[in-house]
Amino acid sequence: MTTPDHDQPQWTAVDTYFTDLIAPGDEALTAALADSKAAGLPEIAVAPNQGKLLNLLVATQGARNVLEIGTLGGYSTIWMARALPADGRLVTLEYSPAHAEVARANIARAGLAETVEVRVGAALDTLPLLEKEGAGPFDFVFVDADKVNNPHYVSWALKLSRPGTLIVVDNVVRNGKIATEHPDDPAITGTREMFDLIAREPRLDATAVQTVGTKGYDGLLLARVLR
Repeated sequence: MTTPDHDQPQWTAVDTYFTDLIAPGDEALTAALADSKAAGLPEIAVAPNQGKLLNLLVATQGARNVLEIGTLGGYSTIWMARALPADGRLVTLEYSPAHAEVARANIARAGLAETVEVRVGAALDTLPLLEKEGAGPFDFVFVDADKVNNPHYVSWALKLSRPGTLIVVDNVVRNGKIATEHPDDPAITGTREMFDLIAREPRLDATAVQTVGTKGYDGLLLARVLR
């Protein structure tokens, strides 16, 4: 399943309209994207209006303790950390030491170094350490890392949550290919396994939405922890 290429300029124009009016960036956010690009990081950060959505979700949740799986250059991290109260904290997990170095600089420039902790290493290694340290429960979890491990990330998010925690997973539509019954892409297979896990997990109440915009055709999953 694909989408017409000619639709992309319109999607981008609409995103730009929304962003310019109600989700404008600032010097720290703009510099975070610019420095990430200059450092050679993949240009896969969330769109500005999606960053603002994360900001509003964290604020609406009244979150004080946020977990992010997949830091990249820290762009989404900054959006979420800005929604935290003065005593709030955000732990973000990044596989690549080079990406983490860029993220730390971006986060510090945004004045959030005391709020955000960047941990380096494979998330499936660092998540058990968080559990051992008693770092949770987290009020809000954002998953935006390698898609093959999505079911494992959601399982860990549930372990580190409390009743009422909101879990958000990015890039779950994959240009519509999520509906392919026998995909040959491990990222899609992993995401489908995540959906299967959530569908049979009585502790999660979830939905997913399709999105279009500057990032093309994709979508988000939102799941609330019930108990």
